[in-house]
Amino acid sequence: MANKNSAVSDEPIEVLFALQPKFNLTDLAGPLEALAWAQHDANDASSKAFECTLAAAEPKVLSNQGVVVGSQISYKEAYDRLNDFDVLVIIGGGVEELLKEGGEPLSLILAYAELQKNDPGRERTLFSVCTGSLLLAKQGILSGLSATTHPYYMTKFEILCSEAATRNLAERTDVVEDARYVVNNLRFDIGDEDENPYIRRKSDARRPSHGRKGSMSFKSATRRESIARRAAMRLGGLRVITSGGVSAGVDAALYLISALVSDDSAAEVARVMQWTWNKGIVVDGLDV
Repeated sequence: MANKNSAVSDEPIEVLFALQPKFNLTDLAGPLEALAWAQHDANDASSKAFECTLAAAEPKVLSNQGVVVGSQISYKEAYDRLNDFDVLVIIGGGVEELLKEGGEPLSLILAYAELQKNDPGRERTLFSVCTGSLLLAKQGILSGLSATTHPYYMTKFEILCSEAATRNLAERTDVVEDARYVVNNLRFDIGDEDENPYIRRKSDARRPSHGRKGSMSFKSATRRESIARRAAMRLGGLRVITSGGVSAGVDAALYLISALVSDDSAAEVARVMQWTWNKGIVVDGLDV
């Protein structure tokens, strides 16, 4: 696979979905459906924008809904190939057992974040759906960032974030309760901070969201970001997206398509899926 600094080529963007026992089926199927429809060129059916791979500890995984899904690679192979993937998706369901007993994808989350720290020139995204964000919180990934989760798990989420900050002597997480999704570590040129209505500042963290779109795609940007500035960002510039409950994962996936491919591609996917895109928020980062 070619070394991609950003998703600017017409090659498929490699996405790894991590599955655990009792995962939520919609957390997987919703974003997977959106990514599967995305194309680099709307007029070229062969210009598939994303290539998705499912990883799990076993060849077959039982979802919380009782549906069995087959994995494509083992976690061992996922570690061996981890540098191939542009996006790692952590989904909800079955997280209570993981928080108590450990197990994958907890270690995989840390390994992926470490890749970005060691190689900030590469663009990577860590994307959690629903209660998958609790696993990110447990691993301390969200320290100093803004994040959200399923509304029913807010208290548990805040406790995990607080414990991680105390344990690691790190900054606390700004927990956002009113967003479909929250994006950290902005990428590319999004205009003047005081004039762009899409920028969500940390000082506004607990104010209602009004569907601010966030950063534009690399292809649409007029300025190229500095690798040195990216390296100075938290987690080496790793884009971190957390989404709320179940269906919010589709909204976040549409944002990801808009950022890595184009706004037009995301709008077309929403049209084909007959989905009303409820946009989340993007907090300011060091590159703004």
